[in-house]
Amino acid sequence: LTPDKPYKKAATVVGDVLGKYHPHGDTAVYEALVRMVQDFSLRYPLVDGQGNFGSIDGDNAAAYRYTEARLQSMAVELLDDIKKETVALQPNFDGRLEEPTVLPGRYPNLLVNGSSGIAVGMSTNVPPHSLREVAAGVKQLVVDPDCTVADLMRHIPGPDFPTGAMIVGRAGIKDMYETGRGRVIMRARVVKEALRGGKEQLIVTEIPYAVSKTRIIEQIADLAKHGKIDDLADIRDETDREGIRLVIELKRGAKAGTVLKYLYKHTSLQTTFGAILLALDHGEPKELNLKEILERFRDHRLDVIRRRSRFDLEKAEAERHV
Repeated sequence: LTPDKPYKKAATVVGDVLGKYHPHGDTAVYEALVRMVQDFSLRYPLVDGQGNFGSIDGDNAAAYRYTEARLQSMAVELLDDIKKETVALQPNFDGRLEEPTVLPGRYPNLLVNGSSGIAVGMSTNVPPHSLREVAAGVKQLVVDPDCTVADLMRHIPGPDFPTGAMIVGRAGIKDMYETGRGRVIMRARVVKEALRGGKEQLIVTEIPYAVSKTRIIEQIADLAKHGKIDDLADIRDETDREGIRLVIELKRGAKAGTVLKYLYKHTSLQTTFGAILLALDHGEPKELNLKEILERFRDHRLDVIRRRSRFDLEKAEAERHV
């Protein structure tokens, strides 16, 4: 289902995955597909979907009989040269077919799109990053294999969340890159606008990653209802195709800075991303720092390129023989 072919019903994709690779429930398969379509969940979506795939407000996607999907060009890069024996294959669950143990991956998707998951006694939570920055980091590592995490951080200053917003402070990022664990504080981007009659309003244009906009509105409304915040005149959601626009209108004489500080403290306009850079390294779960993750990617790519070259050589020698 490459980008140059027509869309296919999501039900077909789910059925094929269940039948060939994944002997679990159809819900799990479809939810994974839906997430890979959402541009607010993945920094670089891997699936190109047609139909209703949910929204940042927490709305659910339509059932899989109504939606259609195919791969994005970014996903094709992850599968590049897979037919040239570049990766090891293993039997699928019923031994009928073979499936790859790992993808050839031309970019480190673990860092670029992040990952979150839980297992017994361990969990992983990798934030998404900018592909351009990660590529610059890989280049630095190839040129200078003895570089430090600090050298890499000149190219990769921090995570890059799909919903925008800001990261407060650098200490959490430094901890995460050096030790594999860190707390990154995310804060919504808010601008102040003056209204007639000396009133002001706060406009939220970007919200923290993995937070529902509806939830923020409910939290603010709840604070106002219980009299915790008296300076609120109105709250409106003016979001449209141009992007998020959440309007918090203040009463006359209200101090916007004080209100904003209170909202950051008591609502999801400010949240913490607890990063744990845990990944499977040759089948063994390990907490890795930034340099170690990039080293594993570099070694994997070298292996893929060697195997691809060997395949091309054998094919060329067979043709020459004929």
